[in-house]
Amino acid sequence: MASKTDRVMSLRAVRQLHRVRAFYLGGVVLWAVLTGWTGWQLPGSRQMWVSALLLAVFSSLLLMSSLWLQRLRAAGSPAPAHHASPRKTVGTRRAHA
Repeated sequence: MASKTDRVMSLRAVRQLHRVRAFYLGGVVLWAVLTGWTGWQLPGSRQMWVSALLLAVFSSLLLMSSLWLQRLRAAGSPAPAHHASPRKTVGTRRAHA
């Protein structure tokens, strides 16, 4: 059973990976567009190959962060992240005479 600190750490890791994955997705889109544009304007040039290399780097980072996020989700416990305060059973109250 995972402790509370492990759950908090995994929730933080999941949130961080979501942010990082969005950043990498932006990088993939940017470098895909730039690689296409450079390949159209200057096919086989150094700029095209550097752009293609950066596209490959961001694609691999996006793939790795997606895999890590999938593993963290699979390893997560089905318990809710926040628990309600425990309810106490109220004893019978008697009026004082």
